[in-house]
Amino acid sequence: MRSKLKQLGLVMTGVFVGVTLSLNFSANADRTAQVPLPVEELRAYADVFNAIKQGYVEPVEDKKLIVDSISGMLSGLDPHSAYLDTEAFKELQVGTQGEFGGLGIEVGMEDGFVKVISPIEDTPAFRAGVQAGDLIVKLDETPIKGMSLNDAVKRMRGKPNTNIELTIMRKGESRPIVLTLTREVIKVQSVKSKLVEPGYGYLRVAQFQENTAASVIQHLGKLTAEAPLSGLVLDLRNDPGGLLHGAVGVSAAFLPPGELVVSTDGRTEDAKREYRAIPEDYLRGTRDDFLSRLPAGIKDVPMVVLVNAGSASASEIVAGALQDHKRAVVMGTQTFGKGSVQTILPLNNSTAIKLTTARYYTPNGRSIQAKGIEPDIVVEEGSNGSNRRVREADLQGHLGNDKDPEAELKARQAEQNNGADDDAEPVRFELAGKDDHQLMQAVNLLKGLQIVQNKKP
Repeated sequence: MRSKLKQLGLVMTGVFVGVTLSLNFSANADRTAQVPLPVEELRAYADVFNAIKQGYVEPVEDKKLIVDSISGMLSGLDPHSAYLDTEAFKELQVGTQGEFGGLGIEVGMEDGFVKVISPIEDTPAFRAGVQAGDLIVKLDETPIKGMSLNDAVKRMRGKPNTNIELTIMRKGESRPIVLTLTREVIKVQSVKSKLVEPGYGYLRVAQFQENTAASVIQHLGKLTAEAPLSGLVLDLRNDPGGLLHGAVGVSAAFLPPGELVVSTDGRTEDAKREYRAIPEDYLRGTRDDFLSRLPAGIKDVPMVVLVNAGSASASEIVAGALQDHKRAVVMGTQTFGKGSVQTILPLNNSTAIKLTTARYYTPNGRSIQAKGIEPDIVVEEGSNGSNRRVREADLQGHLGNDKDPEAELKARQAEQNNGADDDAEPVRFELAGKDDHQLMQAVNLLKGLQIVQNKKP
């Protein structure tokens, strides 16, 4: 059995964060009543600070000690809260627009090495053949062992058109694999679409960005330009999430106006909210209601939503909303299980903190945290079943599921019952390609055909 990942994230420039963000940049003043400071603990902190300043083998700047303290304070809460320095804060804002620099890999840390969770489509890492499960052990000539994930990510960042050499250990390979990648500005195409066959549309959302919902309407217009659809597949596989209002907008495209999409609950009053299929909840900074251009009949088209363990956060919001309202059949494998909302709180020095402020709940009140969305119909990624992927419940310090304390155990049992294997090789295929077993079964379902049950040898 492999060890659990200590950290997981899609980190900017070289990696990209895909968490459900509430990017309203809420003010952090007067949010709650002031509480007395813990004097004894602060005295201990001051003693440690003074000991380092006086006795550490090398001089350390005050700023570094304080920033590291803040980082540790936040990272100790859960896997998604973090301190954003000036560079990271800028990258976060750029990243939500769908453009950032780097290699294009989703990574975590395991046993002191950087572990690839997934390469992002159409990026240098994807084109070079980097695979899920790869362990990056060296960057150029520098071993990774002993680095923090943040330090490793910074080394992978760089100016576009510059090269970096990755040394990779891959299961089944006796020797390290050395790949030379060229950094570039990565533009993630949020939405793609095509007609799988006449009358049956395929709509893929790879990430929920600022303009994702509006782009979905445009693609639906193209799919229905020649004739109405008889069925639609919404593909949310490997979608790590993104902006909350984007998820509400995409859900609103398929739900009756005013329906509840998701609710959030936290300790502060502004963390207790309901988000519905209304313009006030899916429009940001514009009065142009893109849903006014929704093609006729879309809200009644039979739908299948494809999900897998890479579907997280905002994509789970959409799948959960369409499932609870019985608008679509959810097919695939159990999702990642990230049911928490992070709010960006800017500080007064061009930095910010990303703080987990709430859990979110499906319209029926289900908490997805550390559990995920269970598909209505389980279809593995390949005809022989799929390997077990990393999920929220594997992350050190993750929040528990407040509605279902045994959610993690149930999720693991479900994976075992479905034939998932910790030691299986990652399944690599092209989404919506000729070997996409799940998509074929989704179309079969839409056409009223019997699902071909996967049989393991």
